[in-house]
Amino acid sequence: MKRGEVVFDSDQLSVTEEFLSTHYAPMRIGAGTGERARARITRRAAGGVSVDRLELGFAMDYDGEPLGRICLCDITAGSVDEHRPDGARYAESYGTGQVFSFAPPDRPYRGRINHARYSISMFDPALLGQVAAPADDRHPVRLLDHHQITATAGMRLRRVIDHLYEVLDGDDAPLVVATASQYLAATVLHTFPNTALSEPTPTDRHDAHPDTVRRAVAFIEADPAREITLVEIAAAAHVTPRALQYAFARHLQTTPLAYLRRVRLDAAHHDLLDADPRAGDTVTAVAARWGFAHPGRFATAYRDAYGRSPSRTLHG
Repeated sequence: MKRGEVVFDSDQLSVTEEFLSTHYAPMRIGAGTGERARARITRRAAGGVSVDRLELGFAMDYDGEPLGRICLCDITAGSVDEHRPDGARYAESYGTGQVFSFAPPDRPYRGRINHARYSISMFDPALLGQVAAPADDRHPVRLLDHHQITATAGMRLRRVIDHLYEVLDGDDAPLVVATASQYLAATVLHTFPNTALSEPTPTDRHDAHPDTVRRAVAFIEADPAREITLVEIAAAAHVTPRALQYAFARHLQTTPLAYLRRVRLDAAHHDLLDADPRAGDTVTAVAARWGFAHPGRFATAYRDAYGRSPSRTLHG
């Protein structure tokens, strides 16, 4: 078992109900007469984000209280039937290959999971507001529908969830987990209808001047090794996230978070130049130190920026 991982395996319904109530929200579950209620769950969690892989060898009825978190369900096999969050007009069913938002954070839900393999991913709704600005500044960003906008968006979200599951093995640096979590939240906003406003307002356009970029760049470069969100950068520049994004696009032809990634890439480059492979320094460790969880993607970005592989710099 990896550090940061919890594995649950039981065929006792009451024990499974206790585990689910502890790790999700209080709920009541049931099984068909005569069915062996076998459940296996592998949970990985860090930094307020969790991804669970579940296998249920029976048809499980569930009736749960509000989760208080964004909850994504990705079905690999089997089905979720008669699923209905409180307030929904009708119940719906989902099958293999579908990913959907399980229930609004503040609503109870009920339904049935039929002999299924699936993942459940959860995170604090506030994370949505850290990667995007609300259309109405008086209310937080929230999802408007549990259906994916397009099948392509759903497939992209499934890949991001799979990647996050690998990151949440307890061995990666906190910055890697934070970066991957923000990426998940941003992907969710591209997958489901929501209240985030992406287009700048007239005020945002007025604020998108060079001084905004200078303040933001100074904030980013002061301490790029820590967790930084779009909202924090905007606050440091004294503008809205929309104005900040528009300013970077207008004056630097990039985004604030892309600029942050480049600053971190430069820092990783300098670390590689100073590293000593004989002392055990590795490309993977340097990349993780600066928030790059995927060695292949880091190598590609590094090669594009410096014209050589990071391993060549390390051993050069």
